[in-house]
Amino acid sequence: MKFTIYQESRTGMRANNEDRLAYCYSREALLMVVADGMGGHYYGEVAAQIAVQTLTDAFPREFKPRMRDPFMFLQKGMLNAHRAILDFAGQHRLLDSPRTTCVACVVQNSVAYWAHSGDSRLYLLRNGRVLAQTRDHSRVRLLVDQGVISEEQMPGHPDRNKIYGCLGGQQKPEIEYSRKATLETGDVLVLCTDGVWSVLPADILAVSLKTTDPADAVPVLLGQAEARGGPHADNLSMIAVRWGDTYGADSGSGSGNGSGRGLISTRTMPRDSVTKRIDEFGRQPGGKTDLTEEEIELAIEEIRSAIQKYSR
Repeated sequence: MKFTIYQESRTGMRANNEDRLAYCYSREALLMVVADGMGGHYYGEVAAQIAVQTLTDAFPREFKPRMRDPFMFLQKGMLNAHRAILDFAGQHRLLDSPRTTCVACVVQNSVAYWAHSGDSRLYLLRNGRVLAQTRDHSRVRLLVDQGVISEEQMPGHPDRNKIYGCLGGQQKPEIEYSRKATLETGDVLVLCTDGVWSVLPADILAVSLKTTDPADAVPVLLGQAEARGGPHADNLSMIAVRWGDTYGADSGSGSGNGSGRGLISTRTMPRDSVTKRIDEFGRQPGGKTDLTEEEIELAIEEIRSAIQKYSR
């Protein structure tokens, strides 16, 4: 495989950052995950951490070096994350389980497979245009579909934060799956939370990422979203990957270092090797938290324990 990838998360004007994001790749497969936590105290952050960590922890077990059924992997990972969040809530005797949106994408053999629950989005961009995007599981999306409001009215609508799809909570999560999408060289996949898409129209993302390296474009886009959000700017998170292969081509040509800037080539990776980019709970660069170091360490152990039950 050949691609360039970059991820970044910002707190915005909120007290804490409840967004989590991660990516990992083997010689023949790439996984990207973005989650937006919801819940009091620090529990929204925990729910989002469980979501991204459950999927990225499962990746090395399933991709050796590629997977038979990426959609099944995404379904199993999201449902296991849902159960792990409920276990965490039960352990803490929480009256209301924390919840998180989640969008995740697998790419192998230049074919993308994605799934989502909630209103964190994925965009597939080609030649500066939006080729495909996820459909939000939200009250305002239903109102748009019913013709009650327009797309332009969504960001400012009073029901914008009413989400009916998520991981955690008492209802079984609604998970929606894409069709298989064959990627072409130069295509861009963007995964982001609502703090980004609610203030940045999709055409701005498409044009900005048409030719610019993701490592250069993403910080600029997040800066624009933060400025547009003003004093009410939400947490903002984005992963962008520009694909460098074509379907059926030899995925091994090229070179790169996997640093997030510049072309990554997986040709020389050992068959069972996995490269992962994920921040541990409470360790986000520039993140803010009211938790003590001891509380962070305890939360990390509790998250690991909740996930481990479903790691087989």
